[in-house]
Amino acid sequence: MPVTRRTLIATVPPALMASWGSGARAAADPRMAVRAAGNPNAKVHVEEWFSLTCTHCARFAMEVFPEVRSKLIDTGKVYYVFRDFPLDQVALAAAMVARSLPPERYEPFVLSLLSSQDRWAFARDVNPQDELQKMAALAGMPAELFRKTLADDTLRQAIMDEENRAQAQYKIEGTPTFRFNDTVQVGQEMTYDEFAQKVASLA
Repeated sequence: MPVTRRTLIATVPPALMASWGSGARAAADPRMAVRAAGNPNAKVHVEEWFSLTCTHCARFAMEVFPEVRSKLIDTGKVYYVFRDFPLDQVALAAAMVARSLPPERYEPFVLSLLSSQDRWAFARDVNPQDELQKMAALAGMPAELFRKTLADDTLRQAIMDEENRAQAQYKIEGTPTFRFNDTVQVGQEMTYDEFAQKVASLA
């Protein structure tokens, strides 16, 4: 079973926890703008809450999402929204970096991180932050911006505010969690057929 966000909360400084209540700054930060793929006018909107260190999210990204992308998103049937739900500090740092890249680089970077978790997040004798910086550099992020991003408490708080909102509003605890047209919620990994059936039932 995937870990829950309690892993993250347990390691967040109390000063940050005290300031999680404000979402105004998140709304004003362009880095917190919606990251999505497909046509916003599609009949079916799907939101995925995911963590960049979630192995279930990685498997979905590698084995199912390419087919979702080609058959449902690229064909105009689905508008797909990526929602951060970091389960630990490593995932939170990665989400901060992803959101600090130009929007068009967000999806490729996220999919790259998910497909290479075993090399940058979980490999023995490696520093995940160092490996994350290498991947960020490949995505075009200068070292100075990388350091500033990881030290940006405003961005860190904004991501956590959104995670808190999702947990309070939708009772999300683990990843991946999918919501279809803001009505049907699935809190587990899905096969392509299962995913496509949900879309068909709402189209």
